[in-house]
Amino acid sequence: MESRMPSSKPKSRRRRSNQSVAELSRQKNHYKWSTIALLIIVIVLAFAMVNPFKPANEHFGSRLTNIDVPFSSQYLSIINNAPNSYFNTSALKLLNGSLTDEIIDTPPTLKSNHTFVVNGKPSVIYIGAISCVFCGENRWAMALALSRFGNFSRLYEGYSSFGDHDVPTVYWSKDNYTTSEGVGFGNYYNSKYINFISADYESPIVDGFEVQPLSYFVGQAPNATYRSAMSFMNSTNDFQGTPFTFWGTVLAPGATGIVFGNTTPSTSTLPLTNETHAQVLSQLKNFNDQFAWGEYAAADVYIAYLCPSLNNAPSVCQLQGIKDLESAMGV
Repeated sequence: MESRMPSSKPKSRRRRSNQSVAELSRQKNHYKWSTIALLIIVIVLAFAMVNPFKPANEHFGSRLTNIDVPFSSQYLSIINNAPNSYFNTSALKLLNGSLTDEIIDTPPTLKSNHTFVVNGKPSVIYIGAISCVFCGENRWAMALALSRFGNFSRLYEGYSSFGDHDVPTVYWSKDNYTTSEGVGFGNYYNSKYINFISADYESPIVDGFEVQPLSYFVGQAPNATYRSAMSFMNSTNDFQGTPFTFWGTVLAPGATGIVFGNTTPSTSTLPLTNETHAQVLSQLKNFNDQFAWGEYAAADVYIAYLCPSLNNAPSVCQLQGIKDLESAMGV
């Protein structure tokens, strides 16, 4: 028995040792997969942090991925080279009541004795906010209207804020959509007829609508021309919110059109919210639905505001629809 006992104890120790190895292996595998799972969670959270413009509870498809990207030459051409016939047809539709979208929501304040001339040319002045849904919608109409008097060498893809319907829109220049506050001044527009002076209040796109008093724009102005233009707008005492624009001699204290789709929305859901820039521009190019007619009609209102200060010299001012619209609005 003495010869067997020493040989049996090592066997028992070997069995316990094998069991410990198996347990240790299971523990290692557990830690391995736990570590992998933790890494996956970290990667997902990191992606969410660097891509904050697609909240988990929202579905945007491919939207918001190209913010601040310059328009392609094809997109610019749709704005710069739209046929005058589109503007004429839309003006006539507006006058005969065949549009379903609401145009001229806020009547203009006529200021025939006010002008803002720089380098011998009258001015269009725009004050807005990148978070503002009505600014976002109206920049399409503004861009179309301004294209009749000059052209854009650059425009940028943008959106109103998540908290204000995040509609696809035009930015006049690259805007800072993450800053706590600031103003984006300037644009890439050239015209022999007019000056275009633009300013958009910048704030986080993930928040709601934000804007500052006009005195803030005056204080932030980058040069004497912009400071004078912002002071001029402030001096009118007609600021009611954004967009706030001036066209030659006409002050417009609000949007000229509420064109968010093929019908004026009756709920908080806006059809334009679900469209991409490509879809918006395709409609403007094809000109075969209420949305396109409404946008060109809103542009016509701006054109009719501006033409008298230019003695109706530009060719667009000679369109019958624009003449009739000027007469109907009393500008």
